[in-house]
Amino acid sequence: QVRLVESGGGLVQAGGSLRLSCAASGSILSINTMEWYRQAPGKQRELVAGITSGGSTNYADSMKGRFTISRDNAKNTVYLQMNSLKPEDTAVYLCAADVKVIGRFVYNRYWGQGTQVTVSS
Repeated sequence: QVRLVESGGGLVQAGGSLRLSCAASGSILSINTMEWYRQAPGKQRELVAGITSGGSTNYADSMKGRFTISRDNAKNTVYLQMNSLKPEDTAVYLCAADVKVIGRFVYNRYWGQGTQVTVSS
């Protein structure tokens, strides 16, 4: 019913930048919180940043000042601008969204498949 598709990952040198996008599609009535997570090999998935439908944002401490989350509600899309990238930022980045689909009364969480970000030293 709902599909989240990430894009924008790739290989970048340390100090470089990338902009990730995640577009939601399907029988969407509304989207509440949208979030970016990341998971490095052998590590637990961690929250990178989140943004509400009203635009309030939150970040993991290690990303503050380097990453910026934003969204375009008209396009059901969330973005993650990543600057000053470090090798330790290497991970699969996944987006998640709390979506209310047409015909239902509650929000459910949906996940994308992820996009690989590799930062070389």
